[in-house]
Amino acid sequence: MNQINLTINGRQITAPEGSTILDAAKQNGIYIPTLCYDEAVEVYGACGLCVVEAKGVPKLLRSCSALISEGMVIETESERVIKSRKIAMELLMSAHDGDCIAPCQLACPANTDCQGYVGLIANGEFDSALKLIKNKIPLPASIGRVCPHPCEKACRRAKVEEPVNIAQLKAFAADLDLKGDAYIPECKKSTGKKVAVVGGGPAGLTAAMYLRQNGHDVTVYDMMEKMGGMLRYGIPQYRLPKEVLDSEIAIIEKTGVRLCPNTKLGKDITIDSLKNENDAVILAPGAWKSTPMRVKGEDIDGVYGGIDFLRSVIQKKSVNIGERVAVCGGGNTAMDACRTAVRLGAKEVYIIYRRTEKEMPADEIEIKESKEEGVTYKFLTNPLEIHSENGRVCGMTLQLMELGEPDASGRRKPVAIEGKTEYLPLDSVIMAIGQKLDSSDFKDTIALTDRGTILADEDTFMTNIDGVFAIGDATNKGASIAIEAIGEADKCVKIVDAYLNGEKFDLTEPYLSKRDDDKIDVSGKEIKPRTVAKVLDANVRRSNFDEVSLGLTVEEAQKEAERCLECGCREYFKCKLLNVAQRYDINPARFAGELPQKYTADSNEFIERNTAKCILCGLCVRSCKEVINISAIGLMGRGFKTTVSPAFALPLDQTKCTNCGLCVDLCPTGALTEKSVLKKQVPLDEKYENVTVMINSKSCEFKVSHYGGKIIRAVPNNDNARDCRLSREKIIDEIKKAEK
Repeated sequence: MNQINLTINGRQITAPEGSTILDAAKQNGIYIPTLCYDEAVEVYGACGLCVVEAKGVPKLLRSCSALISEGMVIETESERVIKSRKIAMELLMSAHDGDCIAPCQLACPANTDCQGYVGLIANGEFDSALKLIKNKIPLPASIGRVCPHPCEKACRRAKVEEPVNIAQLKAFAADLDLKGDAYIPECKKSTGKKVAVVGGGPAGLTAAMYLRQNGHDVTVYDMMEKMGGMLRYGIPQYRLPKEVLDSEIAIIEKTGVRLCPNTKLGKDITIDSLKNENDAVILAPGAWKSTPMRVKGEDIDGVYGGIDFLRSVIQKKSVNIGERVAVCGGGNTAMDACRTAVRLGAKEVYIIYRRTEKEMPADEIEIKESKEEGVTYKFLTNPLEIHSENGRVCGMTLQLMELGEPDASGRRKPVAIEGKTEYLPLDSVIMAIGQKLDSSDFKDTIALTDRGTILADEDTFMTNIDGVFAIGDATNKGASIAIEAIGEADKCVKIVDAYLNGEKFDLTEPYLSKRDDDKIDVSGKEIKPRTVAKVLDANVRRSNFDEVSLGLTVEEAQKEAERCLECGCREYFKCKLLNVAQRYDINPARFAGELPQKYTADSNEFIERNTAKCILCGLCVRSCKEVINISAIGLMGRGFKTTVSPAFALPLDQTKCTNCGLCVDLCPTGALTEKSVLKKQVPLDEKYENVTVMINSKSCEFKVSHYGGKIIRAVPNNDNARDCRLSREKIIDEIKKAEK
């Protein structure tokens, strides 16, 4: 066959005469996007993405149909081509109604695949669930106990009744792992690069773990006698048993991370010394200093900072709080402080909070359990002055408050009621309103913000010193929740890894399709009450530091996991539509309007169909007609309202569909998916094997994948297989015979 010479993107290539531009490009390893093309069917040209620019040709050519000619000069990524593709993609995505990723995962600061591990738990795949969690969280048993779970706040199950108990499911999977032969992640071959991490809290340990997995040598330095940071010294034993934390830190150490406790920056090590001995330094020192309230009398004996108080108790130091204790604050640290005071024997414990219970940032369960333990709440009050007698706290004057207009946080601002106060007799006061960095060790070396935190670039985490990065509570906006520190550490690892390799990490946020929550109808969903782990009785737990939560049983965990609505798309990892969308800086919102197809699902025993995700590429219709010769589905209607549907809108199981799976295999989106034999849809790492069977004296090849000893997918892999005309059941029978 004659070979044609042409140039694509400045590269001279050859291709057989009669080839299309798309064929020629593919044969020479040059990528041209397309969503409506497959070799098995006739050219259609519906998506408009394969356009290219040919020198001397005024209009853009569709490469799937345009034939090559001698001397042709083609540009596949010119400015004009990219502009055309962007418009095409924006039009496609503006009519595509689907979630690439579930809202729970998007709400998690660590981007944990909540839907994935919840689905695996529902299926009883507990080991796989743990491994998926550990892709993002190296301390899942600990975090599962203490995280305020922003994922659950975004869970759409709340539209039905209550959100899925994601946090306790995470702890469940991690606890099972710790009870057995604990999973230790594999590490890549050593790169010879060395990284020092200052701070052994959740941020520092996360960075260390994932850098080690990337093959770098990592040493973690911490000023305390044991690693764990605020997970150890700021969270009481009854919420997070330190034995659990110790077990998870031991796993990190087994990966090869070197831990150096009792090592203080500015005394035992300096930033300069660490820089001289390492290729990169990550600062994650945490926020160990309690924030003052600037209230008259707060320097009196018997006034404690929230973090200082909790740390002293955990270190088993003597803390004289007396019988009447007031805790000022409304967050989880205040909850930890008041419940700890109860366990230390205080007879009267008060929470002083300047807003109402509705505005409290503390977890609802923490408030509920503290009330059960006898804590008294004094809402709409604020410390005005702390009084002393014989040099020690004897009481506090409270300013009575009322709520005014919303402030920057969205909560109504508390306003003092002039002339109205209340006196409260006390033995001690605990100020639990926040914490901050002790910046004394960083002055004159690391640039600080006006707030006294480490100034780090919010994208790259780089400080003012090259090769020195900073993450966690010590940086920029200050202290936050542990899962946010872990999320920062995970992102920082990618930046540092690129830095160590002399590369730049792409900071572009990938495009994701998201549904409009306000338009989602869950009215037909079955009501399934949330399953929560049992807890110790209040009368028992208030007198000791035993763990309050008893954890989920296997039966409870699976029952709870099955409540997941599976909002995220199962085809996320292989979606061709998303792959192309993320190549270009698109803005589908500019073409937003009424969606042509409703979010409805139709299915038979093997195939699920969701028309709202359909982009009308026509591959399913054409493959069913041209390859299988059945026409079980077709394009119905005209114009904007066109849909892909069985004739007369029949259900799939009332058509001639043989469930061959070809339409599913060719679908570039999640509009057509194969029904899972599992209870839930989970991100399977599908491993296909090629099987050849003789059907009607012809050699038919199929790509076959298994799960639990069963064939869950058989995809035609040559023309004979596509033309065999057997039902899915008969094909599987033939494959089983061949495998035997």
